[in-house]
Amino acid sequence: MTARKVMLLGEIGVGKSSLIRRLVFDKFDYDYKPTLGVDIYRYEVPESTERKAMSLIVWDTDGNMGQAIFKHIYMRQAAGALILGDVTRRDTLRTMLDLGQGFRDAFPGRQFSYLVNKFDLLTKDEPPDLPEGLTTATVPVIQTSAKTGHNVNDAFLDIASAIQRRGL
Repeated sequence: MTARKVMLLGEIGVGKSSLIRRLVFDKFDYDYKPTLGVDIYRYEVPESTERKAMSLIVWDTDGNMGQAIFKHIYMRQAAGALILGDVTRRDTLRTMLDLGQGFRDAFPGRQFSYLVNKFDLLTKDEPPDLPEGLTTATVPVIQTSAKTGHNVNDAFLDIASAIQRRGL
């Protein structure tokens, strides 16, 4: 089975660890513990009509690195990235856009998606306040909630399919 490395990028507290724990263990933990360095998880993507089975080796990174992460050894051989922001903290969405541009510049042709996380914290009547770069993005922008599991599995299946289509 093919294994591909996927990075989780974003500021501290946007829900990277919660997202991958929801995917791998189908759990949400209210006890927040920041990632120091990197935590690595494996997720088996099942075969479907659009993709072969593959293993995603997901690197949950420390949110303190900013643009310096693109020069770090952690990024070596990354086939793609999921870049997270917190819908309730607009500054993290701008950082998400900056990280997306940094990933595009450092790894041209590799797949990434923006995950706007914590949608469960908005009321049904409250529209998200997204920066223009997200409303006009040419890469997938997926609304997620690590707490409820909304679109978490789909985000990882989507990037696995894109990585396979691109032959990465």
